[in-house]
Amino acid sequence: MTDSRPQRSVRRTLPARKRIALIAHDGKKAELLEWATRWRDTLARHELVGTGTTAGRLSASLELAVEGLMSGPLGGDQQIGARITEQRLDLLIFFWDPFAPQPHDPDVKALLRLAALWNVPVACNAASADFLVSSPWLDQPYEMAIPDAEAWVASRNP
Repeated sequence: MTDSRPQRSVRRTLPARKRIALIAHDGKKAELLEWATRWRDTLARHELVGTGTTAGRLSASLELAVEGLMSGPLGGDQQIGARITEQRLDLLIFFWDPFAPQPHDPDVKALLRLAALWNVPVACNAASADFLVSSPWLDQPYEMAIPDAEAWVASRNP
């Protein structure tokens, strides 16, 4: 059996101004809003994107620009995933609800898989988000390894 994983990696440098996705399941939206309010000044230094209602509520509450994508169940999670694969997203803050069944669980799993594959830092609750946004790396360039997708594609199409 052939291993389908990319074997080589390349270096990618995240910019000092990060592109941060903010997502929350319905049962966690209030918690994300509370968290984002505490970190408003820090978040204001970065480019923010969010899914559906979450983006709208964050933008109104924080009085910051938050690019709104589709709602998660309508494809927003996949839009965030596409940005990850295109290296147009640097951090993922996703307050997901472990107790509520989600109709789009496969999309959520795919999103988290892409974040792991492309080495994107992920926070899934307030504590992990606190650690991410308080990191000294948040406001400076950061060099990291990502899969060498071009080499992988070339190896599949001789």
